[in-house]
This record gives sequence, structure tokens and C-alpha cells, in this order.
Amino acid sequence: MSAPVFPPSRRLVAEAFGTLLLVATVVGSGIMADSLTDDTALALLGNTLATGAILVVLITILGPISGAHFNPVVSLVFALRRELPASSVPAYIAAQIVGGIAGTMLAHAMFALPVLQASETVRTGGAQWLSEVTATFGLVFVILAGVRFRADAVAWLVGLYITAAYWFTASTSFANPAVAIARSLTHTFSGIRPIDLPGFIAAEVLGALLALMLAGWLLREARDPETLTKTECAS
Repeated sequence: MSAPVFPPSRRLVAEAFGTLLLVATVVGSGIMADSLTDDTALALLGNTLATGAILVVLITILGPISGAHFNPVVSLVFALRRELPASSVPAYIAAQIVGGIAGTMLAHAMFALPVLQASETVRTGGAQWLSEVTATFGLVFVILAGVRFRADAVAWLVGLYITAAYWFTASTSFANPAVAIARSLTHTFSGIRPIDLPGFIAAEVLGALLALMLAGWLLREARDPETLTKTECAS
């Protein structure tokens, strides 16, 4: 999921297109599930399965082009690891946000809802923020560990992790500032009030940075014990 060799224009289109389809799936499946059942747990299950499935597809087909970040904090982490040029980060993030908003609008249009709307779903408080720290920490760590040990399985690892994190976090695992912004523009099953965005985004950035720190230590390349200093051995 580091920066590949495709031209910048193709990478940005891939990031925007991938985030568009991801958000269209999150919002659209939420609308569909909510319209088919009054059981919130069943609706969430439908929303979860669709999201996990589309992540596997999108990472598999778009990863070779852009790295398949679809997420500002993922782009930030790879830039901090010097695996994505820092100069590319603003454009990546802009493409992800624009693509996410377009995905919300597409989902609304497909279900004959007002294209422009704002969510009124309350998602705030310490438990929600802790959930987003946890969800994003787990997502970023799964990506970094997957790239380190099983690069061929990253798409499945991410899809399965998000499927699980929908259910073990109180926030249903947004774990993505671009997706959070896009979901603030839908007053449907998957929405979040615009006023609640800053807390979510701050928590997501914190979770990503914590995962980067742990991964930097835990996943670093092993060295021959004979070349280690006493200080390194002690650590």
C-alpha cells in the first residue's frame, strides 16, 4: 500500500474513485438495510457485510495503482514511513474527501433521496472517541503488519478487520476522516452530525499515530544477535 509507479493523475483518480465506491457502499447499504428491516442489529449486519466485501474488492483492484489508501490517516502514516512522498499527501487527502462526498451523493441519488443533506445522528462522547482511537489503531496496525508479513493478503485482512470492528466498537468503526466527513452529509442509517466530526477525526489521527509507533518497534527487521550492542539486546 506504499506509493506505486503509476502517474500522479491516475493515482489520484484511483483514490477518489475507490473512496467514492467505499462510501457509496457504506451509505447505500445502510439505506437499503434500514428500509428492509426494523431490526437495528440486522440492519447493521447488512451494512457490515457490504462494507467488508467492498474493501476486499477495492484494495485488490486499485491497490496496484494508488496503494488503495482511501483514508487520510493511512496516507499520513505511509508518508511518515517515507513510503509515500510528503508532497503527495495533500492531493491524496483532497481526492479521498471529494470522492467520499461524491459517494454519499451517489447513494442518495440511487435511493431517490435528497442529494444534499446533513446528518442529525449523535455520535459524541468519551466512549465514541475511545472507540475511534481503537478502531483506527487496529486498522493501521493490521495494514502495516499485513504489508510486512503478508502483502498478498492485505485486502482480506482489512476487509475482515473492518467487518469485526463494526461490532466490537461503540462507534461502528469509522476509522477514516474522509469517510466520516462524507457520512456527515447523510441523514440516514450511517450518518454522523457534522458537529461531531472534530472529535472523531482527532481520535482517528491519534489512533493512527499510536499504531505507527507500535509497528515501528514491533515490526522492525530482526538483526543478527552477534551484531547487536548490549543496549539493543536490553531493549
